[in-house]
Amino acid sequence: MNSSSTFRRALRCLGLLLTLFPLGVQAQNAAPVTGSLSGLLMDKGTGQPLPFATVAVLRAQDSTFVQGGQTSENGTFDFSRLGFGTYMLRATVLGYKPLRQPVALSAAAPVAKLGALRLISTTTQLAGVTVQGERATVVDNLDKKVINVAKDLTSVGGTALNVLQNVPSVAVDQNGTVSMRGSSNITVLIDGKPSGAANGGTGTRLEQIPASAIEKVEIVTNPSARYDAGGAGGVINIILKKQRHDGWNGQATANVGSADKYNTSLSLNRHQGKMNLFGSYNARDDRYQNENTVDQTAVVKDVPFRVYQQGRGQRHSTSHDGRVGFDYTFSPEQSLTFTAEPQMNRGNNSATQTARLNDVPQRNSQRVTEDVKTLDVSSDYRRTWAAHKGRELTTNLGYTNLWANVVVGQQLTSNAVPEPEWKQDLGVRLQAVYGQADYTHPLDSTSRLDLGLKGQWQTNNGTDDYLLQRTDQPTEYARVDSRSVAYTFREYLQAGYATYQYQRGKWSYQGGVRAEYTRTTGNVQGGQGAFNLNYLNLFPSATVVRTLPGDQRLQLSYARRLNRPNFMQLLAFPLYQDPRSYRLGDPSLRPEYSNAFELGHQVSMGSASVNTTLFYRHTTNAIQRIREVDTLATRLNGAAGVVTAELNRNFGQSQSYGAELSLNQPLTKWWRLTASGSLFRSTVTALAATEASRSNLTGTARLLNSFTPTPKLDVQLTGTYRAAVITPQGRLLPQGGIDVALRQKLFADRAALTLRVSDVFNTQRQRIEAFGANDFRATYLNKYETRVGYLGFSWYFGANKPPKKIEAAPQGGGGGFGG
Repeated sequence: MNSSSTFRRALRCLGLLLTLFPLGVQAQNAAPVTGSLSGLLMDKGTGQPLPFATVAVLRAQDSTFVQGGQTSENGTFDFSRLGFGTYMLRATVLGYKPLRQPVALSAAAPVAKLGALRLISTTTQLAGVTVQGERATVVDNLDKKVINVAKDLTSVGGTALNVLQNVPSVAVDQNGTVSMRGSSNITVLIDGKPSGAANGGTGTRLEQIPASAIEKVEIVTNPSARYDAGGAGGVINIILKKQRHDGWNGQATANVGSADKYNTSLSLNRHQGKMNLFGSYNARDDRYQNENTVDQTAVVKDVPFRVYQQGRGQRHSTSHDGRVGFDYTFSPEQSLTFTAEPQMNRGNNSATQTARLNDVPQRNSQRVTEDVKTLDVSSDYRRTWAAHKGRELTTNLGYTNLWANVVVGQQLTSNAVPEPEWKQDLGVRLQAVYGQADYTHPLDSTSRLDLGLKGQWQTNNGTDDYLLQRTDQPTEYARVDSRSVAYTFREYLQAGYATYQYQRGKWSYQGGVRAEYTRTTGNVQGGQGAFNLNYLNLFPSATVVRTLPGDQRLQLSYARRLNRPNFMQLLAFPLYQDPRSYRLGDPSLRPEYSNAFELGHQVSMGSASVNTTLFYRHTTNAIQRIREVDTLATRLNGAAGVVTAELNRNFGQSQSYGAELSLNQPLTKWWRLTASGSLFRSTVTALAATEASRSNLTGTARLLNSFTPTPKLDVQLTGTYRAAVITPQGRLLPQGGIDVALRQKLFADRAALTLRVSDVFNTQRQRIEAFGANDFRATYLNKYETRVGYLGFSWYFGANKPPKKIEAAPQGGGGGFGG
């Protein structure tokens, strides 16, 4: 099917939904008059709203279920189209006494506005230990997980990468690559907005976001049509902290880590009347040691080559980032938010490698410097209608400017004779503009229509990318014109979506379609590799939810996704990592497409909660990363050893299927256990047509123990494990580790002292085995500095205080859809 035909079909689909829009409104106006009830759930002690609480409407005579759902993020609930009669409203929240409220609806009083319903937290006194329930760390709604990481102690002093290491369904390797269920093709959002935190994209990187700035993380494993289609592995939405208490509020934190690691942060806000001003500053200065071993062999033109090298290095990174902005509330129905985020990041990597190349000793000194400056500016507008509950319009406009220079320098010494030093300077000058509008329109009390449009444009020019070689003068370099390049890259994205949601009794349905058009162009000047990609695709999604007796839910969902190649994967110029390895883009690379299915079940059994998910994902035109022997460079290199190139290729299919399980169980009044894990089979197409496809059974496991030995002391003990994972050319061997952390609250909860030790037994390391053509065999071992101790002190201003208790259980289910 050609793109123009697909485009016409997409327009017809959207046109049909828009045609049905006024018919739905007319049906709403013609709906029969029935009763309704609404209210707000709050903590009786603190007055704070209780989000994601389970609320059910039961018949007073026999407790038969009538309607159910969850409170919104501001604690409100609303039920409509209730027949006249007497009901019992039941509300349950983990850590609170259940609430039961009788409600009567009649023709004389069809609307019951219950106002604020205050729930009493359960407090138990045991041998001087007070255990008080509060909002859970993990809220699992089947369609998405919401992790309130503000309570997570195992990321104290760390970054967003440390936070994600302790998030269910997510894995982070020692190189900072984030994956979900074995796929690193994921979309990362910051406050619901696009970010370049993964897959070589633009914008804020995860290592630039301090853990102390994160409020919660949303994990969407099978996104609806409302989300961008990019990211076949799922969506991670990182929500930053916001304070809206009246007056001045904030938090100051300083952390000192072992072996020269320091970071500090300050966040402040002032809320008065219609204006809320906020700002934050974070600084980091870290040094990390690493060791690596490489053993590579190959046969080129019947001549064997071998490289065995050992190296030690240090990464010194410094970063400064700020965030300033304001929220202005024009009226209860309209608000505007403006945010500006400047960031600076500089890294210096120095390493020394000693190698034996076919029994010839050689020494390599390497130095890599990274200088990155980013500015993100965005504005958000929100409009609601009090007379039409649930109707909402949101818009977002944003701009990103990124300036980066990466310099890789190398010098070889063979037989005590130093060779000329060389370096490569990679420049990135990127600008991106994006805009999005989302509209939600309830058709009646049981159905709604969501519509949205998005546009995104980015340009990237690398005009100073060149290879230099040191001359006879120690401070001068000569340009090597034959190996110097410049490049241009442009990408334009336009998207629109429509989803329809409907609830009938114990059944809920959601269906939608997203249309996305992408145009990507670029070339490498002075070399090869011009590309011009145009493609238009439809991405349907569907979800069915069934509420079962006994606080159970069953959900089936489907979504189609894609993975677009980024500019580093497309641009055909070599980026050297050391004298014997480099990365090379491929302008013939095309997008990969995935179809994903999930079946989830959630049940509460007393104080325990169990969530299970069965999943299946099938990918076509899969983008696979491979390593090949550069036979020409290897022959020219001679005794200097094997030269390899890291490439991305479209070939074959891949699939994975398996199950996830999470269990949350209080063992005693002061000890709660949370266990989560996945077991799945992953299959990839072999590189050569003569080879069979490769598959293996793999999985992940995470065990979190939360202790509260005294009212002021919280302790966490976390263990993680990831089994071996196959790759197109080999496998990534298993790894795991144990973290421990504690927090002592001080000065009437105005301050907190924290201590964290990551990878206590120093077991985390990355081991890779690979093979390929030309009898290529390789083993890579990377050991980064993972056992690190952090001591931190935090001071809280105004109404801001540390969390009361570490909690790790999900709250009840209920109806509704996420995203």
